[in-house]
Amino acid sequence: MRRNGSRDTGETVVVGGGLAAQRFCETLRRLGHDGPIRMICAEPVRPYDRPPLSKELLAGDLDSHALHLRSPDWYADNEVELVLGTSAEALDVTQRTVTLEGGELVRFERLLIATGAQPRLLPGLGGFGNVHTLRTLEDTHALRSSIGAGARIAIVGAGFIGLEVAATARRLGAEVTLIEAARAPLAGVLGPMLGHWFAGLHRDEGVELELGARIERVVGNGRVERIELEGRGPVECDAVLIGIGIQPTTAWLAGSGLDAADGVRVDSLGRSAAAGVLAAGDAALTYEPRVGRHVRGEHWESAVRQAQVAAHAALGLAPPRPRIASFWSDQFGSRIQYVGRHNPDDELVVDGDSAARDFTAVWERGGRPVAALLVGRPHTLAEWRRTLESSPQHESNQGDESCATSQ
Repeated sequence: MRRNGSRDTGETVVVGGGLAAQRFCETLRRLGHDGPIRMICAEPVRPYDRPPLSKELLAGDLDSHALHLRSPDWYADNEVELVLGTSAEALDVTQRTVTLEGGELVRFERLLIATGAQPRLLPGLGGFGNVHTLRTLEDTHALRSSIGAGARIAIVGAGFIGLEVAATARRLGAEVTLIEAARAPLAGVLGPMLGHWFAGLHRDEGVELELGARIERVVGNGRVERIELEGRGPVECDAVLIGIGIQPTTAWLAGSGLDAADGVRVDSLGRSAAAGVLAAGDAALTYEPRVGRHVRGEHWESAVRQAQVAAHAALGLAPPRPRIASFWSDQFGSRIQYVGRHNPDDELVVDGDSAARDFTAVWERGGRPVAALLVGRPHTLAEWRRTLESSPQHESNQGDESCATSQ
């Protein structure tokens, strides 16, 4: 297969098999790149969509085959070589090689690091057969067998993964206890007012919440039987899910100069400090001109946007128009969407009926909206996106290419 556009005989290597890796390859081909592309995937399956893992797939509403982002024919037709079930073990930016498990060296002209992230673990909960995390298809299948009607599920961490799994488990008839160290779910992300709304949402649906809680001891022989909290009664359980956040999968970059523990630092175009090496998705720490610092995306739309921008940069093309950051969650039949980026000291204004799960929470700075949370109002997302993208602050940051090493 040949395309219009400049010829390039050097190989493009993509390490990672998730959404960012897929969209990067798609964008390269759409832009006319006709050089060889090799995608190295640690999982033994071709790239798939992850948001349904905690919702439709976990609930049994969706077959895992429906999650794949592209059919096998797409990779053949677009001459993207998939290397499945193989992890990268090292990167040499001077020799421009990636070392795969088993010792094979893969040379590259340009490289995208898109190895994603892995769930954070709690040392006291290691080694038990009924303790789960949720990041892969395999994780979802393992957890699904534990959350049927009457099962007692303890979820440690009330972030979005914990809240979504709690909602799915309750729908399936499980008894759910959420254990969270903070005083309210998502308080660090959305603030205490909205955090308490999420707590009320889950309590109304029968979820038990242990907020401001600390784990004192885990009791069990091979399987967790109960979790004892400081100053509180025990949480009896048949299964445990750990949902306390993620950490970038970047250990394989040790010694490369790009191996920061919090992700590969890149500029607003996805370029790292090493020539020809880019990063996108959960493995990247991307400079965000709107806030003047490096941030992690950790959401579906961020991965797509970063991959598309990185593909343009890889080919030396001008980036697409910047988009406002956004993400979504589905809980108890309500679509919850966030767009923009706010600071803790921004003013919060709520319009609508929070008790009816129909409201918009808007963060304002200097009288101008900078972010919005929409609950039960998906039809207003496009309007809010236009409003925020047309703000003077957003317009002034277009084309900012601040260096990845500037922070």
